[in-house]
Amino acid sequence: MSTSKDKIENEIKNHKVVLYMKGTPQMPQCGFSATVVQILNAVGAPFHAVNVLEDTEVREGIKQFSNWPTIPQLYINGKFVGGCDITRELFESGELKKMVGAE
Repeated sequence: MSTSKDKIENEIKNHKVVLYMKGTPQMPQCGFSATVVQILNAVGAPFHAVNVLEDTEVREGIKQFSNWPTIPQLYINGKFVGGCDITRELFESGELKKMVGAE
């Protein structure tokens, strides 16, 4: 039986850009998740989204996995990048576009 940690590791290993968010990219359920979706779309980064509202284990597990208390959480190339504020800062500096290889 796979644990939430196994699920998370599998997601970030199999997708270049993974966003753990509340809701879906088409219908975000919080403003912070919506902002990160808009930013990823603005840099043209295809991404895999995981709706933490559908799975309580993953919702709590991702916070322990990253040691980060809030959602959304962005992972690029298997590494934790940060939440909404960090993603916004990376976007504004142009760094995010380089990180996702969308240049």
